[in-house]
Amino acid sequence: MRILITGVAGLLGARLADWILENTDNEVIGIDNLSGGFMENVHPRVQFYMYDLSKNDISYVFERHKPDVVYHFAAYAAEGLSPFIRKFNYENNLLASVNLINNSIQHGTKRFVFASSMSVYGNKYEPPFHEDLQQCPIDPYGVAKFSVEQDLKIAYEQHGLEYTIVRPHNFYGIKQNIWDKYRNVLGIWMYQILNGDRPTIFGDGEQSRAFSYVDDSLVPFWNASQKDECIDQIINLGGIKEYTINEACEILIEVTGKDIEPLYLEERHEAKHAWSTWEKSVDLLEFEHKIDLKEGLTKMWTWAQQQPTRSRFVWEKYEIEKGIYSYWRK
Repeated sequence: MRILITGVAGLLGARLADWILENTDNEVIGIDNLSGGFMENVHPRVQFYMYDLSKNDISYVFERHKPDVVYHFAAYAAEGLSPFIRKFNYENNLLASVNLINNSIQHGTKRFVFASSMSVYGNKYEPPFHEDLQQCPIDPYGVAKFSVEQDLKIAYEQHGLEYTIVRPHNFYGIKQNIWDKYRNVLGIWMYQILNGDRPTIFGDGEQSRAFSYVDDSLVPFWNASQKDECIDQIINLGGIKEYTINEACEILIEVTGKDIEPLYLEERHEAKHAWSTWEKSVDLLEFEHKIDLKEGLTKMWTWAQQQPTRSRFVWEKYEIEKGIYSYWRK
């Protein structure tokens, strides 16, 4: 089979490409614009294309390789920042996805696996969030993910593009971007600690989330493209134990061995408590939660300390300044 992975230089795309190339005989084609991922993450046997899905014509990749399966992981997952970069958010998370869906339909791709987000549930429901709940996002990032989910349903019903929607649950691990100021809380903390700063927490830190080490998701994601039972399904994937943000930060500080205290900042617009069910992923994707938070953070911290010095990504100009939080103001 020919497998196309978007976001192949990022955390999930890079690790899944590694797994496929090391455990199967399939071909992997990768697309990434390297805005948030790094070429060092990409397996040498990936046939790589540096394209921006929101701007570039990608039909050549489909015409040349005719992928059987598409994994769509490319996104700018700065949920809290998305209200202040609306246009960029919709271009990169919605229009880019439509470009990929169009080409998948046009060139006969058999299965489309989409990494959506737990953000589609919003804050209307008490956790754990179940797949059958009506999506109710509270920020533009969640709206974009919800819109792609709906578009895939239409693409299946009208054009026969088989799809599986997976809603990941706070993945982290080696090959994650820890140099972005706005996303991946565990990576943000690692960057801060590596640079002698205190890890920052929005609000009181009693927000609750579950976290998932990326390698636990690789076999499930593979199964999502291989099993007929997964066609036309939405499946939560990830952590089975929730932590407060305070607890997660305490565990990381313990792992690093540093004598530091968190720095508390103003709260932001977000769901206070958010984690999801996981039973469906066990039944359909054979998910196993093997690596707990402390072990996973230990692996990631060891990796982070070995990384080169990189400049931190900071937006030069936001689309909307009104209401932006003090810690993001220029």
